[in-house]
Amino acid sequence: MSKAARERSARERLAAERKRQEARAKQRRLLGIVVGAVVAVALVVVVTVIVLDQRGKRDQQATAYTGPQAPVSRAADGSIEMAKAGVTAPLLEVFEDFQCPACKQFEEATGKTIKELAAEGKVKVVYRPFHLFGEQRDPIKGNSMRSAAAALCVPADKWLSYHDALFKFQPAEGSEGFAPKDLVAWGKDVGVTDPGFEKCVTDQQKKPQVEQMTKYALETRKVTGTPSVFLDGRKLENEIGDPDSLRKAVTEAAKNKK
Repeated sequence: MSKAARERSARERLAAERKRQEARAKQRRLLGIVVGAVVAVALVVVVTVIVLDQRGKRDQQATAYTGPQAPVSRAADGSIEMAKAGVTAPLLEVFEDFQCPACKQFEEATGKTIKELAAEGKVKVVYRPFHLFGEQRDPIKGNSMRSAAAALCVPADKWLSYHDALFKFQPAEGSEGFAPKDLVAWGKDVGVTDPGFEKCVTDQQKKPQVEQMTKYALETRKVTGTPSVFLDGRKLENEIGDPDSLRKAVTEAAKNKK
């Protein structure tokens, strides 16, 4: 083989080797792209699953009240009455606003005692939620109205559970809260199945009734703050913060009635 032929053969082998190397490099790049795409898709799937899973979970989920209580019914004016059959006195009236921090403290301190007294047949309880913060700016004003109106949408047999949930999840004063979607969700959490409940809450269909209850509280009963608790028409003061004092006041009122 001539020198020229040998050189041409060497160049051809080099060219063929370069093509093989380029083909292998292309395959590696393609494989890298495919693997990268698979990893990216898997990551998207994992993130999507996590997001959907978190969406299915809520930080604030209401629970049904299962403690002592007397039968609960709703009066024509929207107030909630809790008493054993035949019990009409003593009469304990509770004026409250679900946005009121002091009302939340009152419920935490003596709410259970009130329910126990009613369950024992020692008192008739009337809850009178209203819109105390009508003159305030938002978000306090809106929180107050939305929660009161939503509470009136709840059937009487679910009201105690919903009432307690509103205080449990009460937004910090001055912050946004009581969003319609949450107000609806809490109702469903405690067993409200009425198909009209969601619309009642989101459209604030009970707002006119809340305004009437507010007028009664402020103008007729001269309520100036919340919580305001009356026992047979007498406004309680120190008793509302202490379960034992409240129980004693109710016992004495019952003796006086006799």
